Amino acid sequence: MKRTLQVVGLGITAVLAGCMAGPNYSNVYGPSTSPFEADTPPQVSGEVIGSGAVRVGLLLPMSGDGQTAGSVATLFKNSAQMALNDFQGADIQLLVKDTGGTFEGGQAAASAAIAEGAELILGPVFAQAVEGASSVARSSGIPVVGFSSDTSVAGNGTYLLSYLPESDVNRIVSYAANQERRSFAALLPNNSYGAVAEATFRQAVGRTNGRIVMVERYKPGDASDIRSKVTNLGRSIGQVDTLFIPEGGGVPPFAMQVLTENAANIGELKLIGSGQWNTPEVLQSPVMVGSWFPGPDNRSFDQFSQRYTSAFGQPPARNASLAYDATILAAGLVRSAGPDRFTDRVLTNKDGFLGIDGVFRFTSAGMSERGLAVYAVTSQGKAEPVAAAPRSFAPQF
Repeated sequence: MKRTLQVVGLGITAVLAGCMAGPNYSNVYGPSTSPFEADTPPQVSGEVIGSGAVRVGLLLPMSGDGQTAGSVATLFKNSAQMALNDFQGADIQLLVKDTGGTFEGGQAAASAAIAEGAELILGPVFAQAVEGASSVARSSGIPVVGFSSDTSVAGNGTYLLSYLPESDVNRIVSYAANQERRSFAALLPNNSYGAVAEATFRQAVGRTNGRIVMVERYKPGDASDIRSKVTNLGRSIGQVDTLFIPEGGGVPPFAMQVLTENAANIGELKLIGSGQWNTPEVLQSPVMVGSWFPGPDNRSFDQFSQRYTSAFGQPPARNASLAYDATILAAGLVRSAGPDRFTDRVLTNKDGFLGIDGVFRFTSAGMSERGLAVYAVTSQGKAEPVAAAPRSFAPQF
């Protein structure tokens, strides 16, 4: 059995990862339009994945500090390799460069890739490396598709494919409003993530003609401060029907525990959150049953995960799909869009593209917007979808 997905926009249809062997793209995209000139291309140093005519940099923290950086580099490199295996006849080659996870490393890696003929940069992973790579790529007119979730590094030719808080907040608030939720409160971390979440939350609630009754901000990791701020919320919680807590881990269950201990009026209260909720701490907490949070459609990723595990001996982390989708996107645009393949106009096509995690598109500001499903926490310690992810972009996204 093969699974067919559509890459929306430009009239393209693409077959992405199948349950068995990778599909053949040649009949789907038509003949390649990449202009392979007779000029001898620059010599490449280091690891290369693929043998196509169009060169694309893949910038990863292979020598970054700590085990996490190396694990992410291996994960993303493996996922990119799978993507090229699935895209039979892909006319790209990935120039794998090490950023070390730093600003300077990102600069050096991007400089090396561009000097060797890269027309597009995929990665880096960490914000400082994305910033470094972008400083070089921008001056050369080369777009960057980064994997960081730090929106401060987006824009001016740098696009973030990662899961951004804006998409989470817009989706969950929109869904709550569709379920007749009209009055909101929020418990937010007092940091940059919380600031972005709050700004988007206020805009999203405003679009639904709802009202925000109160917002409390806590010091991340400070249980006593969280307790104090939840206690403040509890005094007026009866005036709201929806409480937004975007941070995951133990924060949402702890907040519900404090509200219960204080005998707050939470009978009609619905808890909503973000994609950070998809962890055992939230899903296995009895006080979280019935709560809603957004996330990508897991069905395609589950199939990808099975194939990755078979190929590499261990299951992939959830963000492995970023490198896979970025590689498929690059190969698909080379096949379909000719010399315009990596232009701003093509990359920001309003209809977007469809990958493992569902439909996504880039904005001119370099952000990614995603069509997300909505999940409810069940008494079995799982998340079950209550609203499917859209297959195309409707006006509310």
